[in-house]
Amino acid sequence: MQGNRYFRCNVDHCCYFKKVKLSFIILLLYVDDMLVASVDLEEINNLKKQLSSKFEMKDLGAAKQILGIRISRDKQEGTLKLSQVEYVRKVLQRFSMDDAKSVRTPLASHLRLSKNQSPKMKDEKDFMAKVQYASAIGSLMYDMTCT
Repeated sequence: MQGNRYFRCNVDHCCYFKKVKLSFIILLLYVDDMLVASVDLEEINNLKKQLSSKFEMKDLGAAKQILGIRISRDKQEGTLKLSQVEYVRKVLQRFSMDDAKSVRTPLASHLRLSKNQSPKMKDEKDFMAKVQYASAIGSLMYDMTCT
């Protein structure tokens, strides 16, 4: 990309951009997912030609979803919305929490957790050892930081 006069974003190394005429063309690249944005359709098509001459790729048309983020736009209203509802549902299912009741604050602020509340019996410890806390927290953090 840099060989084609694209600049790599200092904040997000998956983002490349290039000034074209009076606007920009932006390329977001993550492993094998790509999103291209610009008001200049001709530049988008040029970039697609360039890339497809060097890489095998599929053009899926207007973006509807990328990395679990649903994209919806309303051209008449001039809005673009991002949503991870489906991603959150999948996370809840994966951790068997899809029937959990939602609450605004999951734990009252005056409650304090302590080691004394930890499981003490072997069967309690075995059950808790099967809970994938790190994966659950990582999934929630991805959701929190992506949209």
